[in-house]
Amino acid sequence: MKKELFRQIPKVDVFLSDKELLEVLGDSPRPLLVKAVRDVLEDLRAGIAAGKVQEVDVDRIREEIKSELKKLLRPKLHRVINATGVVLHTNLGRAPISERVAEHLKEIITGYSNLEYDLEKGKRGLRYRNLEWILKELTGAEDVCVVNNNAGAVLLVLSALAKGKEVIVSRGELIEIGGSFRIPDVMAQSGAILKEVGTTNKTHLRDYESAINENTGLLLKVHTSNYKILGFTESVSTEELVELGRRYGIPVYEDLGSGSFIDVRKLGLSYEPTVQDVLKSGVDVVSFSGDKLLGGAQAGIILGKKEFIEKIKKHPLNRALRIDKMTLAVLEATLVYYLDEEKALKEIPTWRLLSQSPAVIRERAEKLVELLKPRLLDKALLEVVEDESEVGGGALPLQRLPTYCVAVKPLSLSVGELDCRLRSCEVPVIGRIKDERYLLDMRTVFDEELEILANNLFRVLKGSS
Repeated sequence: MKKELFRQIPKVDVFLSDKELLEVLGDSPRPLLVKAVRDVLEDLRAGIAAGKVQEVDVDRIREEIKSELKKLLRPKLHRVINATGVVLHTNLGRAPISERVAEHLKEIITGYSNLEYDLEKGKRGLRYRNLEWILKELTGAEDVCVVNNNAGAVLLVLSALAKGKEVIVSRGELIEIGGSFRIPDVMAQSGAILKEVGTTNKTHLRDYESAINENTGLLLKVHTSNYKILGFTESVSTEELVELGRRYGIPVYEDLGSGSFIDVRKLGLSYEPTVQDVLKSGVDVVSFSGDKLLGGAQAGIILGKKEFIEKIKKHPLNRALRIDKMTLAVLEATLVYYLDEEKALKEIPTWRLLSQSPAVIRERAEKLVELLKPRLLDKALLEVVEDESEVGGGALPLQRLPTYCVAVKPLSLSVGELDCRLRSCEVPVIGRIKDERYLLDMRTVFDEELEILANNLFRVLKGSS
């Protein structure tokens, strides 16, 4: 029986000339169709061998090849609807950029640009020139260097300023962030020597001072932006560390993690030091991310005193870690908004999402329910509920934001199955499960996504019976 089924499987060439499949392929590369055919036929053979397939249906094979081909033709990186309520969701791309910034990016990447060309002098220019004046204007920094992410910035700063020397850091600040990025590991990679002082919960100024010796190259302060140590704690302020560094002639570097140019307390959020605050404290170098609270592209921004930034710029790693034209275009266009804080709060999506009032979020939730209820009366129970959103992205870890969600209780399938099906939509939906209901947090759903979200839910739940 199995041998007969194997003989009935059409050859690959039969499907490579199939008109229906060629229509789906369009002008895409032929190897994609070849792969789709081979993958489907291989699965068919495996099914026959396992005794799971009892007949060979050519029409069914064709439909499976169509489905597989459509998957291959679809880019693996595509837009999703973030209904988790996590504003800076690392797994979902962190900060979305504004439409205007996207338009500027399209203009830059679809043609040539003056990336390293000085239009005034008619010769080679500096890649960071346009970023430099904006960042200096916004922060008062003497000099600027920008690399591809803040982990790279930390590695570069340590390599340029402290290779072969001891770097003193509080034991309570030896952080680990996503992707197993650990300060001790980066320190070892840079060639600097880790000198940890104090304890997990308490570090005093005297701990730093007693560790200083002739081989001390840097005093490092790491802002614990993705966690907090509470209770019986004590830490040394940036100002105190700067004063100590000046006394002994040792530079001070602060890794700020998720840097912000806006005082988040204006939005009713917990205090986070701004980049301007840190620079005013007198630190020699500070670095932070460009795609977290800043709301731009992934980048590691390094600011500080000219004598130290010059050393960092000249280090060979700077070339390896430098940003490309796309990152530069997004970052520059985003930073311009910060020249007018009110405009930044209005135009940068991260700040719009963080500053939304609960009333606006509730209105969006009620609109989604209005779109759904007439079509899903017998498929799911819908309710607008209060809940809490998160900032995410390793920023403000204790901050909870009041929000409203649409709670979906499917009647014909499990909540887990609903979650799985929504993730399989053409525009996938990512929400969260709580108390046996599927929550769609309206803080991170854009108004223009409501129709898509409603249609996805309708199609998924309609086919559940």
